[in-house]
Amino acid sequence: MGKALYDANSHISAFYQDAEKVLGYDVGVLCFEGPIEQLNQTEYTQPALLVTSVAALQLVQNGPLIPAAVAGHSLGEYTALVAAGAIGFSEAVGLVKKRAQYMAEAMSPGSGLVAAILGLSVSEVYEVCKEAEAFGTVVPANLNSPVQTVIAGEKVAVERALELAKIRGAKRVKTLPVSVPVHTPLMQVAADRLKHDIDSLEWSDLQVPLINNVEAKVLRSADDVRVSLVKQLPSSVRWQETIQTMWAMGITSFIEIGPGKVLTGLVKRIVPEADTWNIFDQESYEHVLAHVA
Repeated sequence: MGKALYDANSHISAFYQDAEKVLGYDVGVLCFEGPIEQLNQTEYTQPALLVTSVAALQLVQNGPLIPAAVAGHSLGEYTALVAAGAIGFSEAVGLVKKRAQYMAEAMSPGSGLVAAILGLSVSEVYEVCKEAEAFGTVVPANLNSPVQTVIAGEKVAVERALELAKIRGAKRVKTLPVSVPVHTPLMQVAADRLKHDIDSLEWSDLQVPLINNVEAKVLRSADDVRVSLVKQLPSSVRWQETIQTMWAMGITSFIEIGPGKVLTGLVKRIVPEADTWNIFDQESYEHVLAHVA
């Protein structure tokens, strides 16, 4: 993850070195060599994704691509805040390290589960989760698109919700390699702990607006960002509404920065008319420049 970008841009190595000082381990080796089992543990997944995404962001900053607004899906909101100038990179790495630690400690290993449901409406998924609550906590965690919702919660309750989703006619259900049921009430304890770390940092007002996860609302002030990030952990990611808000603002081109193309696919399902692009290495950056700038 991110190796092509690292190899092609000598200055990118400084970001990995700065992150290593904060994290206490070589995140570059973990990203480039694995093992995948370690990368899939939230304590390592989150810092690795942040560092890789901010490294890709360096290709864009100081160039001709000026964002009208930014947004990030779950953890990606921290990269978006770095992009908007709300927080520095090293501070973001330290905060994400704490976020991941608190999330991992909020539940015993193996007691939670995260899964995607495709082919049911959001309202149908809410009904399925409500019915499965007799088995424990389970809620819609990521409202990703009109036909894709991720649910999360206690393992037995999530498994029951998936059974009910199949009965209702879901096209597909799939458990995800996420070790912690984030964006559920089970993360309130982690959010309470994270609030202290968020409040202890110096935040700046945003240079460009952020559309936040919790309310799909336009944020510009540092105070609003601090409140929103605390709410984010135990609350659903309202991604479909986020993209619709950006579209209503007149934004028609969406550039996903960092590894993967999942968000690009979701944007196309939410607003089929949108132009979508990905930047994850030098070649993809030059491709976008040739068509957008």
